[in-house]
Order: sequence, then structure tokens, then C-alpha cells
Amino acid sequence: MSTTINDEKASTSIKEDKKKTDEVIEEESGPPMKKRETWNHQIDFLLACIGFSVGLGNVWRFPYLCYKNGGGAFLIPYLICVVIGGIPLFFLEVALGQFMSIGGIGAWRICPLFQGIGWATTVIVFFLNCYYNVILCWAFYYMFASFTDVLPWGSCGNEWNTIRCTTSFKKLPACNMTALNMTMTWPEIKNTTSDYLNCTLPWEPKKIDSVTEYWEEKVLGISDGIENLGTIKWDLALCLLLAWIVVYACICKGIRTSGKVMYVTATSPYIFMTILLVRGCTLPGAIDGIIFYLKPDLDKIANAQVWVDAGTQIFFSYSISLGALTALGSYNKFNHNSYRDAIIFACANSGTSIFAGFVIFSTLGYMSYEQGIPVADVAESGPGLAFIAYPKALIQMPVAPVWSVLFFLMIILLGLDSQFVGVEGLVTAFVDEYAYYLRRGHRREIFIGIVCILSYGVGLSMVTNGGMYVFQLFDYYSGSKIILFVAFFECIAIAWIYGVNRFYDNMEMMYGFRINPYMKYSWLFSAPLFCIVIFILSVINYSELTYNRPTGTYVYPDWAVGIGWGMASLSAIWIPIVAVKKVIEFAKCGQACRKLLLPQGLEEHQLRSQDKTNPMEMNGMILDDESPPGYPNEAYVASQTKL
Repeated sequence: MSTTINDEKASTSIKEDKKKTDEVIEEESGPPMKKRETWNHQIDFLLACIGFSVGLGNVWRFPYLCYKNGGGAFLIPYLICVVIGGIPLFFLEVALGQFMSIGGIGAWRICPLFQGIGWATTVIVFFLNCYYNVILCWAFYYMFASFTDVLPWGSCGNEWNTIRCTTSFKKLPACNMTALNMTMTWPEIKNTTSDYLNCTLPWEPKKIDSVTEYWEEKVLGISDGIENLGTIKWDLALCLLLAWIVVYACICKGIRTSGKVMYVTATSPYIFMTILLVRGCTLPGAIDGIIFYLKPDLDKIANAQVWVDAGTQIFFSYSISLGALTALGSYNKFNHNSYRDAIIFACANSGTSIFAGFVIFSTLGYMSYEQGIPVADVAESGPGLAFIAYPKALIQMPVAPVWSVLFFLMIILLGLDSQFVGVEGLVTAFVDEYAYYLRRGHRREIFIGIVCILSYGVGLSMVTNGGMYVFQLFDYYSGSKIILFVAFFECIAIAWIYGVNRFYDNMEMMYGFRINPYMKYSWLFSAPLFCIVIFILSVINYSELTYNRPTGTYVYPDWAVGIGWGMASLSAIWIPIVAVKKVIEFAKCGQACRKLLLPQGLEEHQLRSQDKTNPMEMNGMILDDESPPGYPNEAYVASQTKL
């Protein structure tokens, strides 16, 4: 009897608290709080997901991994990883955001003990935003340079070229001096050039093609190492500023504006890729490039590194563990069918990766045909493909500047929507966490401006003479392996602590039907196992960062590697730190440890019928007087109750 009376008192206390917080909002002076936005149309969410996740990794990383790891045979481990890890983890983050209706930090109040996951993903996406926009900066630079009659990277004799420059893209072997001495006298050999002999003479400096020299000497002005950052290249700094201005203009007015921009940025790259594919397939040698791309080598499937490449590619292309997917899902209406969207997204994302391979390798096949060298010698990955390998092919095409503008415009559009959704995900996390302060007047727009300025400041270190070394450091350490670690804890938090059956009930409340049980067993077993196995294999196969240049391989100093691991740990460390913080907060208030495992901040419509009939558990889930200080903060309670 006493328990029932206490439960009724707890329920009454909750209602009184909500009434008080309503009064706090009404009495607050200053600009009124803005209502949280939702997508204008159902398709806006799907386009945002496609625009964010379908990016440069699909174009410059997947095709390279495909040919490197057995051609068409690589599709077997890739598609297995899509089914086991890609789709379930993508859907988990989206469904969580939609159910909680809040961004990346607040959404993990569903499991207070692991709320550090939200902070970890926020740190990762911040690092990603800082260096990803540098790629758009380079693309803008090349696109502007393409507005000319003759592409500037196709010739030597320019102010940036050195004596090593050559317009021949063939890789010449070293001369066999013994064989030469049998047919030529020493004076004849000494006065002969390597172009005549089709080999490199020992006293000659190593030849570097004009495209590579343009990239290294003109665009990057690259130094000899990260120890020598040099000065800021102001032409790149202005291009980077332009990239951030474009990003700010796209997202400053919220998702209703950025959702409209998505109609262009998410769809137009497919038009450009189709144009480039048609053009590439009409060139001689294109079929050889495509065969090279898809020819299966089944023996490579037994190699563990192939599975590591397939698994990590899934995380890169599906944008898992960045918090942005949770933010995008949070803008859905509560009953939106994001389950259907997850399936469509998976088909679009993986289909784009395969399609991009045809676009790239049809052109590389033509390049191989023109130069008379194997396709393997022209195939590259990452920035080397976009800014060295493909520009080499462009200068050999008729009307080269036109195709160059189209290609780099495609790169910009592919990267642009990924960039501003990443920034939107970061901003949403903080605006939702501190909604009482940031969702008033023009404070959100000001906050976005501060985020862009701060990110631009970090990015300036990557447009110095040693900026490429800094860029590689960010790319290699800040999110590559840590995202696997974070995704593992996402599965544990939802499936094992919050409860996979409870989450299935929540999704049934949202969708009006119970989804296929495959997701349940995937979140319980296959997805976390997939994350931890790929993480362990990647650690076993770990090698310290190096950067390959035409003049040799640069090995990063120990202090730079230490900085890289510092960036990696800066995100992961939030999970145990926040867990300890929550344990201390609840212990100080004399609350049972069980409440660390109960969701906090749920509204009435987020509760199941069995939750409502259990007042004690309901009292643990709803925000009440017994919550620890600052958990959630009173201002946030007020804002969410009012809205």
C-alpha cells in the first residue's frame, strides 16, 4: 500500500514539475524560443542521407579498393559487410534520432551510462569537418584553373616547374649500363638523354610528370615534411574561405533551406557522372580499364586485409558513428517510415560506389591506352586520383577544359552536401543540448558562424606549405579506426542495456508495424561482432603513417604520430569519462545504479503502455525532481516541456 501511495506522489510531482517549467518559459524575457524544425517533405530526409554519405569516398576510394582486392571478387565481402554491418548500424542511428527527436548528444540519454557516445561522435565529426572542406578548397582551385584554353598542368616550362619536369607519363626503368657499354662509347652515353634511351640514366634527377609537379609545386607548394609547415598559401586560403562561406550559406537558415539545396547537390553529381561515363566509354582502351576494375581474383578473398578494407569502406561510405545520421533522423516526424528509407539508401549508396568505378576506370583505361602502360600504373586512390591521375587523363581529351570543369564541379557537389550535413550534425548536437539559450532570435545563426570560423582556423594549418602532411594526419587518425570502437558501444547501449525488444516496441509505435526481426539479431550479435572483429584486424594490420611522394616516402616523426593518436583518443575517451561522471552524479543523489540504465527525458508519447502502468519505472524515465544536478539542465527541461 505504501509503495502505491509513493508512486502516486511521484506521478503528481512529475506533473507539477512540468507545470512549473511551463511558467519558467512564459516568464522568460528576451527573444521567444523557436520551435524545432522538421523536414518539409519526406524525400528531404532521404536526399540528405544520400547527399551526406554518398561522397568522395564512393568515387576515389571504392574503385581503387575494388581493383586492389580482387576486382569483382571484392564485391562479395563488400556486400556481406553491407548486410551485416552497414544497413543495421545506419538504421540504428537514424531510428534513434527519430525516436528521441533530438541531436547526437541528447539522443544518448536513452542510455545515460553511455551518453558519452554522443560526445565521442561530436568530436569525430568536428575533426572531419575541419579537414574535409580542404578537399573542396583544392577542387575549387582546380575548377577555377580550368577556365582557360589549355589546362595549365599539361606542360613544363612554367614558373612552378623544375628541371625534373616531363610531359611523358611513362615510368622509365633504370638504364642497364653494362648493356649500353657493349654498343656505345662512354662519350656517346654521357651526352645522351634518357628520352632517347627510354630509361633513366644514373646521373639524371628522377623525372616527375607535369601534372604531379603542378599539384606539388603550384597548388600545394609542398615542403619537405610536417616539421616545416612554412607559410600560408593565400590562394588556397581564399578557396578554403569560399568553401566555408558556401557551407554557411547553405545551413544558416536551418534544414528547411538546406533541404532544398539537397535537391541540387544530392542529384546533380549523378548527371555529371553519367556524362563522364558516356564520354569515357567512347574513348579507346575504356573496355580494358573496366575489365581491370571488375576482373575477379577469388584467391584474394581469403586475405584478412580484404575484409578489413571492405568493413572500413562501409563505415566511411555509410557515415556511421559521426552523429550526423542521428541528427538527420531527429528532424523526421515521429511516424516517418525511416525503415524504408534505410533500405533505399543502402541500394543508392552501394550502387553509386559501383557505378563510380565504371566512371573512373573507363577513363583510366583510356589513359593506359594512350601512354602504353598497364592500368595498374595509373590507378590511384584518394587525393592522388582526383588531383593527379584523373587530370592526367583530362589533358589527353579533346576540349579538355570543358571536361575538367565538369569533373571538378562534380567533386565539389559530391563533397559539398557531405560537408554541410556534417556541420549541421555538429551544430544540431549543441543547439539541442543548449536549446534554451541557442534556439532564440539569431543565436543559432551566430553559433553556426562561430563553428565555421573555428573550423576554418584549424583548416588554415592544412593550406600551408606543410599542410598536406597535416591533412594526412587528420585523415589517418581522427576517425579511421575509432568509429569502429564507437559503433560497437552503440550496439551494446541499445540492444543490451536499453533493451532490443523495448526498442522494437518503440519503432512499432513510430511506424505502425513491427519491422523484420533481422535487425534485432543483428544489433544483438552480428553488428557488434562485425565492429569488434574489423577493429581488432585493423589494429593487428596497423602501420604508422607515411606519405608517398615522387621523390620518396616521407615517414612521420614520433611526435606527429603522438599527436595523431591524441586526436584519436580525444573522441573515444569521452565514453568512459561521461560514464564515470554519471555514476558519481547519481551516487551523490542517492539514486540506485539501476537508473543509470533507464532512459531519461522521454515524453508521454515515447512511453509504451507497460511503462505507463509501472509508476516506479516511469518515474525513473521521466525528468523529475530526483534527477542529479544538471542532468538534464533545468533550462533544457523547460525548453523541451514547452515545445
